Amino acid sequence: MTSRRKTYDELRSARWYGAKDMRSFGHRSRTKQMGYSAEDYAGKPVIAILNTWSDINPCHEHFRDRAQAVKRGVLQAGGFPLEMPAMALGEVFMKPSTMMYRNLLAMEAEELLRANPIDGVVLMGGCDKTVPALVMGALSMNLPAIFLPAGPMLIGRWQGKQLGSGSDVWKYWSELRAGNITEEDWQGIEDGISRSAGTCMTMGTASTMAAVTEAMGLSLPGASSIPAVDSAHERMAAASGRRIVELVWQDVRPRDLVTQAAVDNGITTLMAIGGSTNAVIHLVAMAGRAGIKLPLEHFDKISRQTPFLANIRPSGKYLMEDFCYAGGLPALLRQLGSLLELGAPTVNGKSLGENIARAEIYNDDVIRTRNQALQPEGGLAVLKGNLAPNGAVIKPPAMEQRLLRHRGPAVVFSDYNDLNRRIDDPTLEVTADSVLVLQNAGPHGAPGMPEWGQLPIPKKLLAQGVRDMVRISDARMSGTSYGACVLHVSPESYIGGPLALVQSGDIVELDVPGRKLTLAVADEELARRRARWVSPQPRYQRSYGALFDKHVGQAEIGCDFDFLAGDAAVPEPEIH
Repeated sequence: MTSRRKTYDELRSARWYGAKDMRSFGHRSRTKQMGYSAEDYAGKPVIAILNTWSDINPCHEHFRDRAQAVKRGVLQAGGFPLEMPAMALGEVFMKPSTMMYRNLLAMEAEELLRANPIDGVVLMGGCDKTVPALVMGALSMNLPAIFLPAGPMLIGRWQGKQLGSGSDVWKYWSELRAGNITEEDWQGIEDGISRSAGTCMTMGTASTMAAVTEAMGLSLPGASSIPAVDSAHERMAAASGRRIVELVWQDVRPRDLVTQAAVDNGITTLMAIGGSTNAVIHLVAMAGRAGIKLPLEHFDKISRQTPFLANIRPSGKYLMEDFCYAGGLPALLRQLGSLLELGAPTVNGKSLGENIARAEIYNDDVIRTRNQALQPEGGLAVLKGNLAPNGAVIKPPAMEQRLLRHRGPAVVFSDYNDLNRRIDDPTLEVTADSVLVLQNAGPHGAPGMPEWGQLPIPKKLLAQGVRDMVRISDARMSGTSYGACVLHVSPESYIGGPLALVQSGDIVELDVPGRKLTLAVADEELARRRARWVSPQPRYQRSYGALFDKHVGQAEIGCDFDFLAGDAAVPEPEIH
């Protein structure tokens, strides 16, 4: 970074607007066609507002209004704002998975910025995959950028109880299947669980990625914790608009901020908040766009030295509204103190340490101090063994602790349809000690690595009172989910990973403290099974699916496309 301020002639947009030729005449005249005069844009940085609003994304329902607040801030600071729609990635509705389309949004963000006269950008996202996608695209393009998170929705309510997104869906769905609540109760939960615009109000993937992005210095201090409908959120949006203009003049770019130190701060934050397992994949991909390699062992190293402090569902008791008003992310980061790289720069021009120096905890049951941590280690663990040679992840605080070390026979489902057909079959040979195994649910196999990893407990076990058991898959799991779920097993079964060779009755050993996942089958037998294994045909023959199938990587390398990873420069477009 440099302290020298740019001149107007050095801005990218000056190449479009500043020249005295016929092509620039066209740019200026067409801008006037939209009702702008020269006073609106002349001599000013052009600020893109990449808005992932859509009628099919309820998490971003308020983004139409927030875009206006961003514009207000940009105008106040002397910039020229242009709102540009980008793919919404509505988590609940898109099939087979928004993960399949994360890289497409990342490409769209990068190319929108490259192809147009843009000097800086405000990235508006929040719903799970929009956060990493926008950051990945911005890192690849490397123009001044600031991230504006959507913020969590209000706490859900039903019969005097608080409801949390996802977490209570799984909980009460099990109770409905067990016959402990009625269909009328289930309808009441449906009516009360989602009460406003905003992302899941548990520490799901959306809130996790917003917190990680703030800790990495890409959002304004405290931005990630503000509820979507709080007036402070609109003020934060306007402040983001004002700040991006200054970032352009100062020429502060995302890769100036996303260093190894910043990435480590993001991982430390992930562990301290008990965040989503999805963040591991996304952080690897984001770091890769900045040229930083991030092996899974690095996550585990940081997890072992980071206390778990955020008492938020699904690993804790409270919800994101409680977290915000208890002091929010700045208060939690201050507790981490020396575990963070406090000198890391951030988008507001101050170091991370300066931003959190005066942060206070207002409810120390929601945000624990380090000497009252929920657990001495972080919220995620990385496993390896002959069943997951390249790694797998699990969330220990969100599981029944009796299962941290477990040995049991596998019950194998060949795919998600097989799981749905047989899971509640009363003749299914399964006990509480069994290990449920789902195959063909990874990046290629599903396709798109959907959030199928919280395999349902068989109905007959629910009736016996069982509420957790070991489950293993190459799928992901919603950040709002819980249970003894081993996820992201790599290599995935669809391409011949060891998970493809597991058969019902095989003994599986899980040792979370020892970080091991083992299939107790002799190597000779596994070799015989591999010789009989037949590689399936590609699922797609055309369109984006074929591109995805050909180029997507495995979980441990972030599921990015091989031609998008890395920080190699792409030529600027010719203006002619």
